[in-house]
Amino acid sequence: MSEVDPTVAALLAEALARHGVEVLFSQSLPSALILAAEDIGIRQYAYRTENAGTVMADGYARISGKVGVVTAQNGPAATLLVPGLAEAMKASVPVIALVQEVNRPEADRNAFQELDHIALFSACTKWSRKVTVAERAVDYLDMAFAQATSGRPGPVALMLPADLLIERTPRRSNRVKSLGRYPLDRQVADPARITEAADLLVAARRPVVVAGGGVHLSQACDALRALQERAQLPVTTTLMGKGSVDEEHSLSLGVGGYAMGRLAPMRHMRELVSDADVVLLVGTRTNQNGTDSWSLYPKGATYIHIDADGAEVGRNYEAIRLVGDARLTLEALTAAIGNRRSSADVPLAAIKAAREAHQRDLAPVLEAAGDGIRPERLMGEIAQVLTPDTIVATDASYSSLWAACYLPARAKEGRFLFPRGIAGLGWGMPLGIGAKVAQPSSPVITIVGDGGFGHCWQELETVNRMGTPIALIVLNNGVLGYQKDAEDVKFGRYTTACHFAPVDHAAIARACGCEGIRVERVEDVQPALRRALAAPGTTLIEVMTDPAAYPPVTFFDRLDGIRLEKGMTHGDAEGI
Repeated sequence: MSEVDPTVAALLAEALARHGVEVLFSQSLPSALILAAEDIGIRQYAYRTENAGTVMADGYARISGKVGVVTAQNGPAATLLVPGLAEAMKASVPVIALVQEVNRPEADRNAFQELDHIALFSACTKWSRKVTVAERAVDYLDMAFAQATSGRPGPVALMLPADLLIERTPRRSNRVKSLGRYPLDRQVADPARITEAADLLVAARRPVVVAGGGVHLSQACDALRALQERAQLPVTTTLMGKGSVDEEHSLSLGVGGYAMGRLAPMRHMRELVSDADVVLLVGTRTNQNGTDSWSLYPKGATYIHIDADGAEVGRNYEAIRLVGDARLTLEALTAAIGNRRSSADVPLAAIKAAREAHQRDLAPVLEAAGDGIRPERLMGEIAQVLTPDTIVATDASYSSLWAACYLPARAKEGRFLFPRGIAGLGWGMPLGIGAKVAQPSSPVITIVGDGGFGHCWQELETVNRMGTPIALIVLNNGVLGYQKDAEDVKFGRYTTACHFAPVDHAAIARACGCEGIRVERVEDVQPALRRALAAPGTTLIEVMTDPAAYPPVTFFDRLDGIRLEKGMTHGDAEGI
């Protein structure tokens, strides 16, 4: 071994480049690896907190079709990766965490910030390992990429001891394959089962398709739209599946699941799902929110389930098992249907009537004067500035629901990013940042509530320093809305933690070097949005919204009645 032999860090950096990695979401650690990566042109996108950095890697992966890579120091920094990795795990997004580990001779001696990282990541990754032998480092990195991108995509973690990274080794890997895009291995479902499913769909009288986030992960939107047209099938989506079909199509129902309460666009279409005789599930985990607590889908229907993960097929609804890649399997299903004429009663008139009924329901709300701007009205203003390449990222909680229900997915390639894997607050802004890094030419609009934004204010400095312009909309209603309203429905009262002290979010943006605008009148929304989208840097638009407004969650259908019983006005608070 000599001084001219490469370090492990240098070999890993070369392997990262081979896998198509162009950016690391990092904060300088592991330093040896970051220095080696920067030496060969891999960019470091320096976050302020590890939890936000992991979500940036998630947003990057969702838009780019490539693995998002985040790095961190051992110990406390590593622990902050857990929330973002858990989101990626539940949302099936390939993210690789490269975590510095203590020097190998110091293991199990209470070294500074030593922690059992394998145990830490066991519940929030598909696979986690520690590299201890220099000659195997590149092998392990390739395994990490293969694990992240194959089967059901997801996060993995690789621990790299600090002394290992600076060790020199004469062995160079002979690996040449790039494993950084997903899905890595596309496999079509069993042809016999595809034929069975095609026959069922042709014979069905009231079929419906439910599209989940797996459609986007498989880049299967065109395949789904082709099936919708060929078989004349009505399609509803989960929040994660929003945008997989054109919501203005005559056979598109919109976002279903728990977002079908009062004033929901799909409110009057519930029976088109609940009365279906054949249900085709595509890339959905049939989770609680997507099924309205498992109450929406019909008990007597026949189910067909397409998913890359066989463990998800039939988990909650016994189904014909089409285990395989969504795009290839949808294409095969469309081919198997061929030119056969469907027996279905195509519900064009019912969908049109339901849309008209929704507009009648919503009109009084849009016209009413309240204590702040109604979010439904705000979404209508945002909808007017959307373009085919606009990316909309939202926070969890109410922000996701306002966008899912009242922003139309009408552009073929427009994307909506929702943190719905485990729905953690504070992830909307970093999701948008990651999306912008992945696709710098696309406008990115990020919608967050004041509660969620409180988790990630510091990343305003990041977007300013790193030159990542986004339009950031903060819905300021002064309350932790979902918590307050859910407690009201469950207990008839809510805790004292639900109301905030006044915060000038626009001033915070300006203090971080960004533009900050406060909007209190709906007529000022459009000018502020257009100014933000034309600006060379990030603009925060703080919109003062009605604290009494709540999105159309079915669980909240009793909320207005509860408020009337209590004699509450919009601004009332009742703590415990």
